Amino acid sequence: MRAGYDIDLLIDRTERLGVIGSPSSTSELALDILGTAVTRKLVGELALFRFLQDAAAHYALGQITEVQLRNVWHEDPTMRSLIRQRGRVDAVSERQDTHQGKMVISAVFRQGGPAGYEPSILGTVPSTGTAIHLVTDEVLGEILQPYRDQLFYLGHVYGSKPKLPLWFKHFDRGPEGAGEAYHLGVFGKTGSGKSVLAKMILLAYARYPKMALLVIDPQGEFARDVRGGSAAGEFALPLGGVLKRLGKQTFVLTVRNLVLDRWELFEQILYESPFFERLTIPKSENRELACRILSHKLEKARVKLSDLSRRESFNKAWALLGDERVQKQFYRSESPRLRFHATWEEADPDEFFRDYWGPVAELFREDRSGARSVSRALAWLLNPDSPSRPVLVIDLSKEQAQGLFWNDRIQSLVIKRLLDGLTQAAEYFFKEGQSLNTLVVIDEAHRLAPRELSREDNAARSVRDVLVDAARTTRKYGLGWFFISQTLSSIHSEIIQQLRIFFFGFGLGLGQEFQALRQLVGSSGTALDLYQLFRDPHSAFDVASKQYSFMTIGPVSPLSFAGTPLFFNAFNTVEAFLKANRLEG
Repeated sequence: MRAGYDIDLLIDRTERLGVIGSPSSTSELALDILGTAVTRKLVGELALFRFLQDAAAHYALGQITEVQLRNVWHEDPTMRSLIRQRGRVDAVSERQDTHQGKMVISAVFRQGGPAGYEPSILGTVPSTGTAIHLVTDEVLGEILQPYRDQLFYLGHVYGSKPKLPLWFKHFDRGPEGAGEAYHLGVFGKTGSGKSVLAKMILLAYARYPKMALLVIDPQGEFARDVRGGSAAGEFALPLGGVLKRLGKQTFVLTVRNLVLDRWELFEQILYESPFFERLTIPKSENRELACRILSHKLEKARVKLSDLSRRESFNKAWALLGDERVQKQFYRSESPRLRFHATWEEADPDEFFRDYWGPVAELFREDRSGARSVSRALAWLLNPDSPSRPVLVIDLSKEQAQGLFWNDRIQSLVIKRLLDGLTQAAEYFFKEGQSLNTLVVIDEAHRLAPRELSREDNAARSVRDVLVDAARTTRKYGLGWFFISQTLSSIHSEIIQQLRIFFFGFGLGLGQEFQALRQLVGSSGTALDLYQLFRDPHSAFDVASKQYSFMTIGPVSPLSFAGTPLFFNAFNTVEAFLKANRLEG
């Protein structure tokens, strides 16, 4: 214990809420609420009590999850009849009320050890009458003093004043490292605050110089915040400015400057484009074969992918398609082959180059402003020799793709290329005895890894399969995945099973979503009852009174090593968040 400080003196100065009652167990304590505390809000409060275990002082912390009112006189049938006539009986109404609470223990600390306090367990039930105290920031600061530099704050204890201490460890070994990757998930309806919470968590990991961060951004929201373009009225978190203060170099790659670098991708994108459709080949095995043959012959003719947008490359491709020997390779029947050849002869090459070939070939052109290939971008991000590894945001939104051939399937193909590159790099680092120490943030995860998919959507299926396999295998490589989704029940079950840390916002309290939540939380019935008390942030009267409530499960806090859920209200102002984590300018 540090000189001049006494944890017991700090606790004695806090408010007493109640005492331990009966029946109580090591999993859930019954509380008898004191008369001085019955008029205050108790549900969600973080509370603490002292007890002796193995001749050492212990301190147990947990949240009050439920409060019940009992009055045995009011339960008597005769008294109920009297109350029905009079409304109340002064001798028993209110005076004989007893308030009983339920408290779930989330952390226990033993006094002693080199750090002053060390984790322990609740191995016995303290005697009835043991005082329950309200936890304050000062008490938490004393107990967690050795870990002060590791703590990060996303908000306050649910409905209370103390800040909830959390920690987000990097994925490598050494100080403040977890030794392996964690997979995380943030779930909640639109407007529940999940995107803002995800950006706060991103900044928590950005504090580590040797940790690389990749954001796959299908909607462009993270890219906008990194550039400092939050819309008016939003929680305008200055993501780019804070990352710069943390020494993190940031780079935003959009569809316009991300260079695709695989012939296989060219085949697949050309297949999706209307190029061959205008030449009378519908989506079929023949079109797939035509794309593969054309790609192979262009590569064999030493045409570079980056030169496909040049007119001479198109002329070579156009001439190949007019060659009868090439036509016979993807059309064996004479009738469709003659139809294709006649269409080819009548077609305007200038129109085909401008309207169908160019928008596809442009995706592979390197001499664009700020252009960087997928391979180069990943090599820059994952460079192990960099003193401070960067943050790379890949903006795949449709708004950035004007003039290019782009749709949801092309987006899926590009994302698969990124995921394949990441997993290959992770395997290489692992063989070299190094941890990749990288977190990949995936926004709109319910679109990329859904539980159900149509049979025809092979591009989306391949992305989902890569994500499912990565969630299973890359943890030991030091590659973690962070999924952000509006829904819980529609995410692929294999991915949900591999997540280690969960954050649940408002909107999962009904139907299939609640059933999926119940399966994850398990038998913590009171925790689910407390979750269902979350109110919609948009039901607030004004912006200042909005509450973004979350339930979290997993090893994300020094107060949750017992595995029980914790509840908090996220900061609703940028200033409070930056000040709590010493991130101000």
